[in-house]
Amino acid sequence: MSQASDQIAQQILSGFDRYRRIFRDLTAGARARFEQARWNDIQEASTLRINAYEEQVQDTAERLAASELGEQVRNVAAWPDIRLSYITLIDQRFDDELAETWFNSVFCSLHQHDQISDETMFVHSTRPVSRPPSRISLTRGFISEGSLQGLAHQILSEYSFDVPWEDMTRDVEMIVSELQQGLPDWAQMDRGLTAEMVQSVFYRNKGAYLVGRLISQQEQWPFVLPLVNREHQGISVDTVITDESDVSIIFSFTRSYFMVECAVPSELIAFVKRLLPGKHLAELYTAIGFYKQGKSEFYRSLIAHLANSDDRFIMAPGVRGMVMSVFTLPGFNTVFKIIKDRFAPSKNIDRATVIEKYRLVKRHDRVGRMADTQEFADFRFPRDRFDPECLQELLEVAASTVIEEGDTILIRHCWTERRMTPLNIYLENASEQQTHDALLDYGKAIKELAAANIFPGDMLLKNFGVTRHGRVVFYDYDEISYLTEVNFRVIPEALYPEQEMASEPWYSVSPNDVFPEEFPVFLFADLHQRRLFSRLHGDLFDASYWQGLQEQIRAGQVLDVYPYRRATQGA
Repeated sequence: MSQASDQIAQQILSGFDRYRRIFRDLTAGARARFEQARWNDIQEASTLRINAYEEQVQDTAERLAASELGEQVRNVAAWPDIRLSYITLIDQRFDDELAETWFNSVFCSLHQHDQISDETMFVHSTRPVSRPPSRISLTRGFISEGSLQGLAHQILSEYSFDVPWEDMTRDVEMIVSELQQGLPDWAQMDRGLTAEMVQSVFYRNKGAYLVGRLISQQEQWPFVLPLVNREHQGISVDTVITDESDVSIIFSFTRSYFMVECAVPSELIAFVKRLLPGKHLAELYTAIGFYKQGKSEFYRSLIAHLANSDDRFIMAPGVRGMVMSVFTLPGFNTVFKIIKDRFAPSKNIDRATVIEKYRLVKRHDRVGRMADTQEFADFRFPRDRFDPECLQELLEVAASTVIEEGDTILIRHCWTERRMTPLNIYLENASEQQTHDALLDYGKAIKELAAANIFPGDMLLKNFGVTRHGRVVFYDYDEISYLTEVNFRVIPEALYPEQEMASEPWYSVSPNDVFPEEFPVFLFADLHQRRLFSRLHGDLFDASYWQGLQEQIRAGQVLDVYPYRRATQGA
């Protein structure tokens, strides 16, 4: 290794340290923002933290290219030595896996993707799968000694805020009541029942979360206490969550990223993984704000799946999109979305607009109702991993994005997204109760998106999916807009019968005009579904409902959207 390689590696790591300082500072400010009820600042800080990664990668790459070592930086042949120098620098770090991903990002910003290899960057991690635990304490234990009340009081007393508890005695009683309902009798009587809690608080939107687990001699349960700050009243526990599925929803791919301080990210991820064994590492890293690390973990799991399976890409089930073409691997719970070369005539948008819409979703509060995406460039897959009909369709509709290179298929640009069952397909085979529940949640999804200042635009059933937890999630973003940009109108009365019979509207319609009273016929061809939805969410067909939300948002209000059933509401 040359001295120049060492210097370049050090500059790359210095850029990483600058990014990590920004990340830590924004994260550390979450407590004060929560305590002071600065809800709009919380959303701004979340966006700043997401943007910081690309901004600092670009800054680091530009510094390298402009330095006296720029010629060597631009020489791909020099990067194996740079990589080896870098490995030496990060070996003793507690965030070494993140440092590898940072190196990859800097390399990709300077070189073409076809120059990627395990010699030039970290396609596979060099970090040990298992390592000795650090000496930095991640959690704290609390022993019940046979008293759930004492256990609850110990925990709440440990977490101090600059804002007082509204009523700790009441919260302790509520926690005990919820545990008595949620735990088996033998666990409640276990004098050795222990709560192991992450010392750092998880902050997101208007909530804070104490995250841990309950451990008995025979079993363990997730244990999450969501906290709310009732302005001018104090902080209180909103409910108690011990069900793995409910905790999984809180850590969902449809949520904004948590702000949580962690000195050793891998140890925090390992702890949460024990609570949620069904979650992939990619999802967990993403959930705490390390979305680029999540992207790395996803890519590694994808190439491992391709190496150890023989399933082939097929077109994703559902109605073909007018803007995006979507394909999937049956054995891999992900869809791949590419932009078509030509859109349907009814779509008055261009490629750049679609890209910006998808990037907006990455930065915006998804309130549990929009699927997170990862954006990739230059995926290369073996040709024989594509079903012939799938490949033919992709080549026909997106020839500028899907390129044949002999035995390899190059996907120039795509997004990945969790695979869900399209709502229209789900309803085709749903029972009466399932139909009721799905349409109830479909309306809730629309309302919660609106509360977050998002109007889906195209609200057809085919653009929503049903998750494994039965939640309805929006996933087609090419027509989304801010709610405050939409003009919700009532259809004016016709002056004479001939106007109503005309094929064209008798009133003027601007591009941003929306007439909610048209929704029932537009959304539901099935009359039974239309009537049921009208009973459940008929207010969505009234322009005044949407206008009222707009007024609240313009007034600076951040509306409450809870990712769990609230004990305080009797739910």
